[in-house]
Amino acid sequence: MVHRPGGADFAPGAYVFPGGTVRVDDQVFDDPLRAAAVREVFEEVGILLAPNATHEDCQEVRRLGVAGAPFGQALNELGLVPAFDELVMLARWITPAQLRRRFDARFYLARLPEGQSVLPQEGEVTDWRWIAPSHALTNPDITLVYATRAVLESVAGARDISTLFAQARELKEIPTVEPRVVQTEGGWEIVRD
Repeated sequence: MVHRPGGADFAPGAYVFPGGTVRVDDQVFDDPLRAAAVREVFEEVGILLAPNATHEDCQEVRRLGVAGAPFGQALNELGLVPAFDELVMLARWITPAQLRRRFDARFYLARLPEGQSVLPQEGEVTDWRWIAPSHALTNPDITLVYATRAVLESVAGARDISTLFAQARELKEIPTVEPRVVQTEGGWEIVRD
């Protein structure tokens, strides 16, 4: 999980999963959604989901990106291909219709490639941590947005990571969650059907 800076556009001060939006240069790939996921994980935490990518490859992709090369071009220059097959979709969330700013987010599972470590992008991430879902849900020092909390709740009961991946791969249909904002006696609340 990554900690968003206080002035961030999305979820300032909260712990979230690495993520972001699909960009024009993600469209060069057959699967722009997975391309965006791979790119965003790399941009935010320096993890490159590409077969046989080394620590040195990660540094070179970042250097090429700083020099202005689109992500896909940087990968191509190094002979790297995104490991889309390593991403296992777990859920899809669409923010409530009543909100001014809406998101249609996909949540994927992926394993940390061997030989790589977290190299957070300064300015996008102020802290990061590997944490068990159950601990993230109960840690008072971790602020979570609604969707992050719900995704953590959905995986917290998994016996182990292999079981979680197996369960996600067996999903015939990816759950789409579109919560609603409703007014109650206690104020506004987010509810899921």
